[in-house]
Amino acid sequence: MVWGRILDKPYIKLSFKPELENPILMAGFPGVGNVGVISAKLLVESLGAELFAELYSPALPDYVTVDANGLCDLLKYNFFRVRVGKDLVILVGDTQPPIDDIPAYYEVCGDILDFVEKMGCEFIITADGIPASYSQRRIYVAGTSKSIVSEYASVGAEIYDGGRIVGMPGLLLGLAKKRGLKGICLLINVVDFVADQEAAFNICRFLRRALKIGIEKTI
Repeated sequence: MVWGRILDKPYIKLSFKPELENPILMAGFPGVGNVGVISAKLLVESLGAELFAELYSPALPDYVTVDANGLCDLLKYNFFRVRVGKDLVILVGDTQPPIDDIPAYYEVCGDILDFVEKMGCEFIITADGIPASYSQRRIYVAGTSKSIVSEYASVGAEIYDGGRIVGMPGLLLGLAKKRGLKGICLLINVVDFVADQEAAFNICRFLRRALKIGIEKTI
């Protein structure tokens, strides 16, 4: 990739190719309360996951991120890997496509699924917030099949019957189902629509319990 040229198609910068066995993808995107992206970052930090790939796309918005040191960077999706009894791939997204560009959502979700399918991923997890007027620790689940929904309900989630899941947390799951992949979306009530840390922590804690992820990672 020559960065001086027009980024006219998706580009994946691969730092190294990890050896993975039936990995699970946990995809975190900015959304309501930023629950998805915060919970994904919590998993990366608590498990010591290693960055191995970055996805860039012309379908993402036309601005850059700027960190606390004033350094700017193109919008991207970072992919991390860690082995914790099972292989886990964690996606941390900087943004979602522009809200008025619906085809871009399908394009980016397709790019993500193309990439993780090549790694042997067959199970997708997303997370998002539900606007609420007061805090609750209740976690809801929607999934690609009744059996999967029942499995996660049996470990403490309630079945979500809210009618729809907006944006990439829902669309990624819907497109995964059409490809024959399995997965769930975890949802939780949020009171801080910008960054509900408590809600994200509860999602992270539930995931670790449901997936039987311990503290220690293995190489």
